[in-house]
Amino acid sequence: MTFPPCPNAKPAPRLFLLTLVLIALLASSAAATDTPQNPSAADRKDLVSAVKRLEKKLGFRRTKNFHKESAESAVAYRCYYTGKLELPDSYDKLQLLQGTKAGCPLDAAKYDVFFYPMDANASGKTPVTASLARESVERFLVVVPHEDFHANQELQKLPATLSEAASTLVGFLTASEVARQKFGEESEVYQNLRREPELFSRKAEIVNRYHVHLSRWYAGVRSGETAESNALAQKQQIFAEIQEACKALSPDPKSFNKCLAASNNAGLAFDATYTRYYPLMYDLYVAEGRELKPTLDALERALNTKTETEAVQNLQDLIKSLRASAAGLPVTPPARAPEDSPSCCSPGKPPR
Repeated sequence: MTFPPCPNAKPAPRLFLLTLVLIALLASSAAATDTPQNPSAADRKDLVSAVKRLEKKLGFRRTKNFHKESAESAVAYRCYYTGKLELPDSYDKLQLLQGTKAGCPLDAAKYDVFFYPMDANASGKTPVTASLARESVERFLVVVPHEDFHANQELQKLPATLSEAASTLVGFLTASEVARQKFGEESEVYQNLRREPELFSRKAEIVNRYHVHLSRWYAGVRSGETAESNALAQKQQIFAEIQEACKALSPDPKSFNKCLAASNNAGLAFDATYTRYYPLMYDLYVAEGRELKPTLDALERALNTKTETEAVQNLQDLIKSLRASAAGLPVTPPARAPEDSPSCCSPGKPPR
């Protein structure tokens, strides 16, 4: 930081020295807290390296995600769609076609459509796309561990509603810790990211509540209890309510959209994939003292199963046990895994 000299003036030595000290202090403070809002290619490479180092310490399964950059805007263009009075539980149950940069070859008057240009995926070799490169530091830091955590072998045995919720929470927590290490606890990016888990839990409550509400209306049409015209009118009103509810979320999240991917059945089903079990996992995070490593270890223990029912029960049991322990009540130890099952968190081994 430099200043032009005053013409025809000579600063006093003591005042000049104090000025230099003040400038140095301001510069060091800025270096500790400033974060690049539009990271360059070198900044992105540094951020990826920082995330990968932390992932290694946490026991993530190693991937080659984000090691290269791509000039392409997306890794794929997906067209999710469903009927006007059909609401699947997750994106796995939506109809799917490949789209193009121009959009989806579908009749929006016939179907509810969500056009999704994917900026990243969990292929194991997904690049930093042009669209991801333009995102905020917060969004970038969350996407990297989110996609990397999908490489967890146990997650791949479970429904998307569980794997996406777990990857979402772990993505937030890992990103927050990287931001703390790199930019400091006073940095804006860290302060933004530490709020994301709770903000997403509030979005999840909205999405889950309205998903149940609309599902009941559509069930009434199928059973003949509700006229199709009435259901369509109610649908329009409900999606307007969802939009108002999500717009009211404050402060604005920095790494995810606070409203639906698309304001229709396809968008609601897509978002519900991420939100259905997120509140349960967020409760586990709170019960673990809002700490990254204990939460990660607890998630891995709970999800070390092959069925959705068992995983949900494991999560509920863990939360109940942790709350009882915090309250000083007797704790019933959870059932132990079989002796031949892999260790989830041994140093140097892939998680679970």
